[in-house]
Amino acid sequence: MMRRSLFVILTFGLVLLAAGNSVLRAQANPDWHRPFPPFKIAGNLYYVGTADLAVYLINTPQGNILINSDFKEDVPLIHKSIEQLGFKYAETKILLISHAHGDHDEGVGLIKQETGAKLTVMDADVPAEESTAAGRPGAHVDRILHDGDTVELGGAKLTAHLTPGHTKGCTTWTMQVQEGGRTLNAVIIGSPNVNPGYVLVGNKDYPQIAQDYVKTFKVLKSLPCDLFLGAHGAYFGLKAKYEKMKGGGENTLIDPEGYRAYVAEREATFQKEWKRQQENPGSPAP
Repeated sequence: MMRRSLFVILTFGLVLLAAGNSVLRAQANPDWHRPFPPFKIAGNLYYVGTADLAVYLINTPQGNILINSDFKEDVPLIHKSIEQLGFKYAETKILLISHAHGDHDEGVGLIKQETGAKLTVMDADVPAEESTAAGRPGAHVDRILHDGDTVELGGAKLTAHLTPGHTKGCTTWTMQVQEGGRTLNAVIIGSPNVNPGYVLVGNKDYPQIAQDYVKTFKVLKSLPCDLFLGAHGAYFGLKAKYEKMKGGGENTLIDPEGYRAYVAEREATFQKEWKRQQENPGSPAP
């Protein structure tokens, strides 16, 4: 009986610790919840997220596709941003995510409840999406995706690329948009990052994690990219680029060189950490 009680206490403590870490990370980066002006990226693709937690709106004649929800507390901001652009939040028909971490998906259940949108998630992230553990959305997934599947609505077509490692079902989204007589390839990176605490060598819960990161970088390097975007604004320099764009300047989000440089830097960082962990088994990422 005592052993069972200790197990329950320990498990509950770990759940609280995980939830607390999310709160601490949010407090450490005020941009996570800071409002940011919604704006047109190109064609029918718009930015409606916070100053760092990226949310993308694809507007079509048949309604909206929304990528990411951020935290529950950010949903009203997303709602307001969509309406500021002249679109209807209530007309959100499809809800996608970059990956199953709270800063990108905690609010999906609320958005589903408010709009009736269908939640569409990569297969390996479905258990985390439907989990009712602390910090998890506990939201029913309406459509399960597999690598290479497409999502279509009102003439818009997005392709889901499995880019695992950061989570098992981490998804990089690509689509083509028309702008000024040009066809632009947009890439919305899920995440190539090795977070603090990640174990790349001898990970019992995710044995193939390092090999999955290797696959991810191979995929990212293969994608044609004009519009460099991602799950966090920091990936692609959102704030600095917006400042240059907002006065009617050139579209600085068209940045294929920046995309290639970012992927190369992230791959080098991963390889360095992987080598360190191979030399120091059991030592998680700092």
